[in-house]
Amino acid sequence: MNGFLPISKQDMTDRGWYYCDFLIVTGDAYVDHPSFGTAIISRVLEDAGYKVAILSQPDFRDEHDFLEMGRPRYAVLINGGNIDSMVAHYTSAKKRRSDDAYTPGGVGGKRPDRAVTVYSMLARRAFPETPVYLGGIEASLRRFAHYDYWADRVMPSILESTGADGVMFGMSEHSVVELANNLKHGKKGADACKGVRGTAYMVHDTDDLEYDAVECPSYEDVCASKPDYARSVKIQYDEQDAVRGKAILQRHGKRILVQNPPAKPLTTEEMDHVYALPYMRTYHPSYEVLGGVPAIQEVQFSIIHNRGCFGACNFCALAFHQGRYIQVRSHESVIEEAKKITQMPGFKGYIHDVGGPTANFRFPACKKQEKYGCCKDKRCLFPTTCQNIEADHTDYLELLRELRRIEGVKKVFVRSGLRYDYMMAEKNDAFFRELVEHHISGQLKVAPEHMSDNALYYMGKPSFKVYEQFRERYARINEKLGRKQYLVPYLMSSHPGATLDDAIMLAQYLNRVGYMPEQVQDFYPTPGTLSTAMYYTEIDPRTMKPVFVAKTPEDKAMQRALLQWRRPDKRPIVIAALKKAHREDLIGFGRECLIRPGRGSDQRMPGSKQHSVSRHGVSNGGRQQITTAVILRLITASTVHRTANDRLHVRHRASRIRVKKPAGQNRKRKNNFIRNFLRRLSSILSELRKAVFFYDKTYFSNASCTSGAAADRLRQCRAENHGSRNRQPEHG
Repeated sequence: MNGFLPISKQDMTDRGWYYCDFLIVTGDAYVDHPSFGTAIISRVLEDAGYKVAILSQPDFRDEHDFLEMGRPRYAVLINGGNIDSMVAHYTSAKKRRSDDAYTPGGVGGKRPDRAVTVYSMLARRAFPETPVYLGGIEASLRRFAHYDYWADRVMPSILESTGADGVMFGMSEHSVVELANNLKHGKKGADACKGVRGTAYMVHDTDDLEYDAVECPSYEDVCASKPDYARSVKIQYDEQDAVRGKAILQRHGKRILVQNPPAKPLTTEEMDHVYALPYMRTYHPSYEVLGGVPAIQEVQFSIIHNRGCFGACNFCALAFHQGRYIQVRSHESVIEEAKKITQMPGFKGYIHDVGGPTANFRFPACKKQEKYGCCKDKRCLFPTTCQNIEADHTDYLELLRELRRIEGVKKVFVRSGLRYDYMMAEKNDAFFRELVEHHISGQLKVAPEHMSDNALYYMGKPSFKVYEQFRERYARINEKLGRKQYLVPYLMSSHPGATLDDAIMLAQYLNRVGYMPEQVQDFYPTPGTLSTAMYYTEIDPRTMKPVFVAKTPEDKAMQRALLQWRRPDKRPIVIAALKKAHREDLIGFGRECLIRPGRGSDQRMPGSKQHSVSRHGVSNGGRQQITTAVILRLITASTVHRTANDRLHVRHRASRIRVKKPAGQNRKRKNNFIRNFLRRLSSILSELRKAVFFYDKTYFSNASCTSGAAADRLRQCRAENHGSRNRQPEHG
């Protein structure tokens, strides 16, 4: 018998169990690590004295797997997994994903679409008389009537569609134990949820409510009226506070959905206890032959030190799920976990992360929150940092220092999200300096999301000026430390409110700073966010004013392509976008231009029949004679890079040119042709090297704009190179 909870009848027999009290059904593989919700809830119930069995990724074609371990004594608890099953299966473009990091071997298709709904129906079929309760992020964010992006319609509460007895939303440690105790003492179905914070259930009347309540528009109303939908979401969002929040009612026909107020936050002592439970910190050994579970790689040597986020970005569901109040673990608890990590197989001295939803939050935004909760109509960091906020990284900094001193630890990284606006609110640079010096490696990832203040307003993010100030301070600290490290900004395209002009502004900025993101995240309308409400209704729930939304595939593709304008495959879309916005001034050869004008057919949108044109101007599909002009065009388009001794060299790509030999030539003549071509290319490169200047280092920084002096040098060099391009080479 291993230390994992039972996953089969044989495991139960080995423990001497004839039954289990609770059967937890999950869409993920069974990973007993405190980063996985199933692991935490199962260990909390076990700690409370209950027998818990795990049914992981059961066959969803029938109920056979549900019957294997027998009928649970009290209830079946169901979650879709660590992430929403629809997000796990589909991209933001609704394309099916081929893999699943939460499945053994990373294989896709082991859980169904809308996993919670499917598992609930199977559980009802297997155990008709046994209560069924839902939890996890998939069910939690669907507790009210909600817009479903994948079906493109408003759907009822998941309780209505599944017939389950209740939903536990949020992190649920308090809720699940209280619910279990109610079931143990004879309460059944929805009655077991009454009075339990952090739960929702359906009733026929509201005569015996235990909390003050507000009512939001009914399911029928939000289906018929988008303004009613927007108002409903705003009411739900405002009441998600454990201190001041009220119960929320929403009618579904003859029944009424009741959401009790959120559960009280865990105290530091309670958090310490939860994370000290006997987790195995890895996946079940039965998965080893299948290749393990890829998702463990990111968290196996990482530590969660907090919960909650008072940043409250509009596109993030954390405020609706974990809440805005910060919960933290003690230093002693975190250090004890770190020591356990150092003893684990495969540990090489690197703690990959000490974080949470937002890594640098260690206490509530202000003292007022402890007594009165988070402000109903205000945000701590938006549109500007609240004057009452207490920005202080002293405690977090000391925690990181203590972790660095542990024997066997070589490096402690911070890879979770950092709120740079919160960092900028602190006048002391001590944390910033140590973060740069000790806790990153080459690059720091942050999330400005956009640079247009218009787009940032609808995202609920601070002004772009704050990011620019942060970037400048980051560069200064690196310079003082003698480090060459870069910022990697996360960017989002086609968020509600973000227009094509906003996307062009962002592309221009990226062009100025010399940065092109490898990845761009399209906005993904998942349930439980204000941004999703904006996407569906085209109304801002905060103001009830209209919002522009890029909904068509064409509009989304244009905004995304503008953030990656240098990619050859994006060229036709970028040109189409610039023409649509009447910004043809950005198509040309000027420094501020995003793209060079093409020749005729290369400006068509994807799907038209044409030969593709490379960035060197050489046709990949048609014929083009290799001439001096072509060679010079190649050289002009060659990338300039800086070597270790700060010299600049021209790297040509001769291999990208296709050499076409005249028909009928033999191999010998072909080889001579290639040799002559390479000699000519070498001669031209030799002459052009004489014209290359040594540029100011700041121009080639990945994270900074070109200085004025460097820009002047660049223009001068381009002018001289232009003269050399017009000169005929010798032996031409």
